[in-house]
Amino acid sequence: MSLQSLVGRTLEEIEPDAVVIKRLVAAATGNIADAKVDKISFENRFDAAYKAIMQLANIALQANGYRTLTSRPGHHTTMIQLLSQTVGLDKPTVIVLDALRKQRNIADYTGDNVPASTVNECIGQAESLLDRVRDWLKNNRPDPI
Repeated sequence: MSLQSLVGRTLEEIEPDAVVIKRLVAAATGNIADAKVDKISFENRFDAAYKAIMQLANIALQANGYRTLTSRPGHHTTMIQLLSQTVGLDKPTVIVLDALRKQRNIADYTGDNVPASTVNECIGQAESLLDRVRDWLKNNRPDPI
């Protein structure tokens, strides 16, 4: 299914904005740094790393000229699942990111603790996705980001 075919259902078309994309890259970078602060709880570190992943998935969509319809449920799922189309992310990594999304929902809605291993996985995935998105932007956007 193409991104264009999702317009009106889960996506809307936008004009990519280099200023917004730069701000989101900076925010994601800051959230990754925050996630590495070991003086805060695992849950807050996980939240910061997960937020960075979502910001990066949002960047990938926006750089391609789309954004999710946040008025509809499932926009986090949509952004993650479309990473294979927006920046060419491999399916196994998309599956891992979706598992982290599910873990975030469990932690947020049931109060379950987040183990250190999950925090570290989320930070590692956020860092890898940041590198991937930066490379994609460098190679696919006409304006410097």
